[in-house]
Formats: sequence, structure tokens, C-alpha cells
Amino acid sequence: MQIFRSIDEIGKDVNSVLTIGTFDGVHAGHRDIIFRLKSYAEKNNLRDVVITFEPHPRTVVSDYNIKLLSTLEEKIELLESLGVSNLLVVNFTKEFSERSSEDFVKNIVCEKIGAKHIIIGHDHKFGKDRGGNEDQLKKLGMENDFTVEIVEPVSKNEYVVSSTLIRNALLEGKIELAAELLDRNYCFHGKVVKGVARGTILGFPTANIEVENKRKLIPKNGVYIVECEIQNNTVYGVMNIGVRPTFSDTTSVIIEVHLIEFNKDIYGEEIKVSMLKRLRDEKKFESKEELIYQIERDKRKSIQYIGSIIN
Repeated sequence: MQIFRSIDEIGKDVNSVLTIGTFDGVHAGHRDIIFRLKSYAEKNNLRDVVITFEPHPRTVVSDYNIKLLSTLEEKIELLESLGVSNLLVVNFTKEFSERSSEDFVKNIVCEKIGAKHIIIGHDHKFGKDRGGNEDQLKKLGMENDFTVEIVEPVSKNEYVVSSTLIRNALLEGKIELAAELLDRNYCFHGKVVKGVARGTILGFPTANIEVENKRKLIPKNGVYIVECEIQNNTVYGVMNIGVRPTFSDTTSVIIEVHLIEFNKDIYGEEIKVSMLKRLRDEKKFESKEELIYQIERDKRKSIQYIGSIIN
């Protein structure tokens, strides 16, 4: 996949099929759009191009502290895995947000990139104050010699897939629902850092994880079964997200994972954590012994669950 970091880099090719969006999470609905993009490009011998924005437009046009389902690096990895050939990452600034929808289509999409066909989601809005919609895009298509395809929403059971719904599911600890809507397990990347070695004292050494991007959404506090990729190894573990209320030694949320049957030195290493199942809420225990007993139960449940999915 070729990645272009500015509009001037990509070069104009009128024989292009485009899709445009933030694609936060690259969820099941986004995947449907990408599948249609690739299929249309192959059938009509066109260049396929995904146009996305960095940072997330809502962080620029409002004060809302939106949490990301996917960082730019994760988005790139996901789009590449779907077979996208060309990715244009547009630097979304306050100045860029002031462009009207008509200006964006005529002077950027048509004049600088080129388009034979544009595919967008059913709820796609673009341009200043999100003033552009599918009707205006179709009108501009007739004026500028490109066709438009609107992709209907994807539903999973009774849920219409959206990034907002996935964020809410994760914030409620519903990671299995989030996985269904994403078509993959939710994950995040970070670095293993030194903690206070509380887990080692308890007999369950843990790796403390510092998340790379502070805007990345971290699910609800609690205990989870996870799959980790570290040092080219796939390792399973039990992860706690929370404030360690039994010890009351912090008010900051700490992410720590006990890696099962893994005892290598991994301080400073990059780690990818994929969330498989939520076990329980974080809880304050009356004694260290009660906590150890619960951790042992969590570990046994995790081993049983991992055995059921890998055998």
C-alpha cells in the first residue's frame, strides 16, 4: 500500500475510484465500503484510493475530547490488511475545515486527485460545518463527470454498526459486542514500563503498559482475558484496568497484564493487546489473601477460556 501524506503527493489520475472518511476503528461498515472500493476498481481497471484525515476532525472543529478506536498507525495497518492500494492522509487543520463541500470536491478531489467513481457511507457529511451530503455529491458528480455510490449501513443482529456505538460498548465493558461490530477483537498498542512490582509481591508478576496514544480509548475498568503480541510471540494473559482499590495507592488508571507461562524480561518493549473477554468489575478486597484468591480464580477461568478458543 502506498501512503501519501499530502494532497500534492498523490498525483492526479481521473481513472480513480475513491472513498472518503475518518474510518475510525475500520469497523464492519467501513470494511463493506472498502470491499466495494476494491471490487469496483478491479472490475473497471481503476486506481483505488482511500482518503482519510489526521487528526480526527472532531478534535479540530470542537472541544469534544473524542477517544479513538484506532490511531493513525492502527488504521494504516488495518486498511493495508484489507488490500487498499493507495491511502491519502490529509492533514486536517482549522484552515482545512473552513473549505466548503463544493470547494473540497471541485478543487481537491477533482482537480488534484481525480475521480471516476466515489463511494461513501450512507451518513457521510463533508465540507465546512458538514454541509455536504450525498445529494450534493451526486449533483457535483453530474457537473464534474464522476458517479456516486452510497453504501447502506451494516447491521449486526439488531445493531446498526457505527463508531459511536462501538465506543459506548467499550466504555460499558461490552468488549464482545464491540468485537462483533468491529469484525475483530478490539486492541491497543503500548510500551511495557516499570511499576511498583505489586503483582510480583502477590505472586502474579504483571507487565505495566503505557498506552502510546493518549487519545486511544481504553475500555471500562475491570479484569479481562487478553491476547498479547510481544517480541514476536503471541502470549495470553489476564489484564486489569483500574486504580487498584485494595491498596489505594493511586488515583490514576493503571493497565497491567499477567502473562501466562511467560517470564522474559520485556521492560521497554512494544506490546499489542487484543481484548478477548471481560471477566469482572474491578473490586476492593478486604485483605491481600482475598485478592490473591480472586486472582487465582481469574487465572484459572482465563486458562479454561483460552484452551477453548485455541484447541
